[in-house]
Amino acid sequence: MSIGYDSWAVDLAEVGPVYPMQGWEIPMVIVGVIFWIGWHRIQFVREGEHLEKAKKIGDAEKVAKTLERY
Repeated sequence: MSIGYDSWAVDLAEVGPVYPMQGWEIPMVIVGVIFWIGWHRIQFVREGEHLEKAKKIGDAEKVAKTLERY
């Protein structure tokens, strides 16, 4: 795909934007960090619920006997 330049040995300030969405770097980083923190929060809550359910599975007396044996 030709963009009309034979050489990139020019002042890029005169060329203009050289990649899409130029100037959106900071807002996209902020969105990415918010998404990352939100994802970890969701995972923390879901895994906590899963562990609580796992605690209630099984017979408590049988587990206590097995642990006392060791």
